[in-house]
Amino acid sequence: MKAAVFYAPEDVRVEEIADPVAGPGEVVVRIHRATTCGTDLKTYRRGHPTILQKVPTPFGHEFAGTVAGIGPGVDRGRWRPGMRVVAANSAPCHRCPNCRRGRLSLCENLEFLWGAYAEYIAVPARIVEQNLYEVPEGLSFAAAALTEPLACAVHGIAETGIEVGDWVAVNGAGPIGLFFVRLAALRGARVICSDLSAERLEVARALGAVETVDVSAVPDQVAAVRELTPDGRGVDSAIEAVGLPEVWEKTVEMVRPGGTANLFGGAKGGTRFSVSTTLLHYSELTIKGVFHHTPHYVETALGLLATGAVPAEAFLSGEMPLAQTVEALELMGRQKGIKYAIVPNPGLAA
Repeated sequence: MKAAVFYAPEDVRVEEIADPVAGPGEVVVRIHRATTCGTDLKTYRRGHPTILQKVPTPFGHEFAGTVAGIGPGVDRGRWRPGMRVVAANSAPCHRCPNCRRGRLSLCENLEFLWGAYAEYIAVPARIVEQNLYEVPEGLSFAAAALTEPLACAVHGIAETGIEVGDWVAVNGAGPIGLFFVRLAALRGARVICSDLSAERLEVARALGAVETVDVSAVPDQVAAVRELTPDGRGVDSAIEAVGLPEVWEKTVEMVRPGGTANLFGGAKGGTRFSVSTTLLHYSELTIKGVFHHTPHYVETALGLLATGAVPAEAFLSGEMPLAQTVEALELMGRQKGIKYAIVPNPGLAA
């Protein structure tokens, strides 16, 4: 089969590799659509410390398709050839100390799935058991492929503690930031979204942001956001969805006394950020990081897409063939569009 294979940062090649075979407990999926992701872009540019355990390796992790092969031990009453399915990119072990504490996203033995930019993919047994889902009727493959990144944002929203009427700042209007905008708006929050792209800020407004800040047009982003809040006291919660330490710092500075800063965007390994001890202590701020998702949040995300509560079309900027995977990632990196659907098997339904 054809697949995009990661060799090194900025070295991804579309080439022929062996077709996957369904082993015990596994399901092989013929991929109809795989969507580009900020994590894939960062991985393409600099590698990844946890997901890429060896190279060369197939690349990408958001996909939906049809069941093409079923391994020994798989429940054939539940999974059938031709069934429309979507899988998350990991599954927890339920045995490690973090899992036993209920912190499944912090599982010490998360099993990851990598290789969505390909014609086929073998879904490991643990993911088949916990994080493989039938695509609801009426939901396209491209829309279903958004399930995994949306699940991450659902997790982030659940950990932020947003209440109806809150003022919420979302810093970054990339795919994850826009998911946060939509989810916070669904919770009844008044959302202020900041970004450098006027095009993406327009999408943020369509998804529910009541105010937007073009960072390129203001001298002080923090002041611009705070001025939009009652008496300039700051937002109740601020979410960082860029992954830059300097934006982490600005996110903390936007929050009112007693508020919460969710530093969600993953920054480059080894980087650090600073926070005023006076601000943190005397304002009783909550600063937290949130990572990844759990099977519960994946199932929730799929339901939000199926009902249209999160409109998939707002996040899909077009389709590109497998041979143009790197070009699609580079477009994202230049803030051209939101996400692109990669088509590994031409002619298959979207």
